[in-house]
Amino acid sequence: MDRTTRSRRWLGGALALALGTGLSLMGISGTAQAADINVAKNAGFESGLANWTCSAGSGATVSSPVHGGASALKATPAGQDNAKCTQTVSVKPNSTYTLSAWVQGGYTYLGASGTGTTDVSTWTPDSAGWKQLSTTFTTGGSTTSVTVYTHGWYGQTPYFADDVSVFGPDGGGGGDPDPVVPATPAGLAVGSVTSSSVALSWSTVTGATGYNLYQNGAKVQSVSGASATATGLNASTSYSFQVSATNAAGESAKSSAVTGTTSASGGGGGGTVPKHAVTGYWQNFNNGATVQKISDVPANYDIIAVSFADATGTPGGVTFNLDSAGLGGYTVAQFKADVAAKKAAGKSVIISIGGQNGTVTINDATSATNFANSVYALMQEYGFNGVDIDLENGLNATYMTQALRSLSSKAGSGLVITMAPQTIDMQSTSNEYFKTALNIKDILTVVNMQYYNSGSMLGCDGKVYSQGSVDFLTALACIQLEGGLTPAQVGLGLPASTSGAGSGYVSPTIVNNALDCLARGTNCGSFKPSRTYPSLRGAMTWSTNWDAKSGNAWSNAVGPHVHGLP
Repeated sequence: MDRTTRSRRWLGGALALALGTGLSLMGISGTAQAADINVAKNAGFESGLANWTCSAGSGATVSSPVHGGASALKATPAGQDNAKCTQTVSVKPNSTYTLSAWVQGGYTYLGASGTGTTDVSTWTPDSAGWKQLSTTFTTGGSTTSVTVYTHGWYGQTPYFADDVSVFGPDGGGGGDPDPVVPATPAGLAVGSVTSSSVALSWSTVTGATGYNLYQNGAKVQSVSGASATATGLNASTSYSFQVSATNAAGESAKSSAVTGTTSASGGGGGGTVPKHAVTGYWQNFNNGATVQKISDVPANYDIIAVSFADATGTPGGVTFNLDSAGLGGYTVAQFKADVAAKKAAGKSVIISIGGQNGTVTINDATSATNFANSVYALMQEYGFNGVDIDLENGLNATYMTQALRSLSSKAGSGLVITMAPQTIDMQSTSNEYFKTALNIKDILTVVNMQYYNSGSMLGCDGKVYSQGSVDFLTALACIQLEGGLTPAQVGLGLPASTSGAGSGYVSPTIVNNALDCLARGTNCGSFKPSRTYPSLRGAMTWSTNWDAKSGNAWSNAVGPHVHGLP
């Protein structure tokens, strides 16, 4: 957080007084005036929500985006609550204060009440980047405290706020003490390695709000905890790593270096799939869509996600039960033979975990191990190429990362890993799904976010978009494309027909226009990305069965278009 304003104003005022009166600083006499300060406490939310109260549990602190330091406020309006966060500050009577804050996201209001004179507020409708709101107020003759606040607007998207300032005379409560630069981290050590990644950990540092990881002398990551994984590395190569600690006061010296050496093989790669690929979910149940065997899935589909695995009584464990009765007597032997035939034709067949009604919980080391072991067992038994993560009831990034890395170490570089998060899961890199995707970036194949059954969402430009348009697809995909995933790890997930989802169906023409906008910069709506992504992976649909019910209209239109991308 920027505290230079306070010190510079006081020094400038003192110099002006000395020069204007012809007195030296040593010779100034009379009553000294105390310097103005920021009377808000925990103004940058570095201590969570301490000193702040948010209505209806609407507020939380996040590590991204932040304006300064390592934390910011995220407040989410819901129903009749406008996500109001308040703090009562001590002020001096008959004094003028400047109230300001940096904000981002949806509608955001900043104001002060109980001033004893005229209460004030200011606002902004939305902001793609950080914007400073500012206003002033004067306290009444007997006013010793004022309530300052931020809030959003009913039914709108979340807003972010950081570095709040109530700048004026000290009312007796003082301000936040200036932080000191944290100590240098100790205990940097290398953990597990793959052919393309090195895990590192170190001891926490008191007063640190974040850490910077350096690789061969260059900063490569900023993290909030005392661990990180360096990814995208070359096999059989040694790298030097150091770490520093940070807070609002600055950055510590770098730690002593350690050397991490990647392995020659094993893990990593994201599997072998076409440069541009179409993913389709195959239903292991009959819900009114066309019943299919794996052999019935059209050749336009490159990745076939078998839906779904079933949870077992073991935490994190999964199994697969073919619904032979519901699928017209389709036998396990036929199923395995069809999987093998698809693989021989260059297709990938993977097992999907989750779905709308699927509940598999991986929330500790034991369940992570059970998950990896059970999925690998299914791969060996049925010939699956990998796994799809479609957990729509949330996940834990730490332990899902552990589970997938363990699976990768067993399956090797041919492992295909796909993910199908909901739109809300990929709004910010601080969300658990997004964090998981970034954690396994070196072994991840593609994230096919579900652009359906969704409310309105923020695009990467900070504007709000509603589902059912090219803009909704492109502006939300931009968050992933600019948030750390490679274009080859981003796909557009849409329903194959109006029966495939409760809402959000768009025609194949809209899907193809969105693909063109992202990959070629053509056929965009009002939103046009700042650059193109020619290596965009492709598209996904729920499901191959609903597609078949509509005469394969979706895959016949979207499949060739995906395969024809640059």
